Amino acid sequence: MRAMAPRRTGSSSAVTEAELTVLRALWDGGPATVRELLDRLGTEWAYTTVQTLVSRLVDKRHVRADRKGLAHVFAAVTARDELALRRVDEVAADLLDGDVGPLVLRLVEKGKFSAAEIESFKELLRDAERRARGKGGKS
Repeated sequence: MRAMAPRRTGSSSAVTEAELTVLRALWDGGPATVRELLDRLGTEWAYTTVQTLVSRLVDKRHVRADRKGLAHVFAAVTARDELALRRVDEVAADLLDGDVGPLVLRLVEKGKFSAAEIESFKELLRDAERRARGKGGKS
């Protein structure tokens, strides 16, 4: 009998690239069985690979499993935007000692934004400036 690697529990919510591929399939196509996910992914992955990835995502609480007849139907619990925000927080914490300023500046520098998005940014910056003044921070 082959020894199994220790299984991660829901305490670690970090998502691997392979798990992210499965999450994208759920975000884009909605709830699915393992077989349906395998078809959507169009990869060379084995059924058991997709099953393992989905199981890990359930353990990490990014996906929920609902029983439908003999099969489980899996649905994303974590929204795409929520995961993106978590990843930004992780990058800021891991690489920038929690300082998001350099990250935001780089994203703005490289991004293409609509007029409405730019107005939203201006409002957010005005709010940040008011908070900084209120705390005796930079102006």
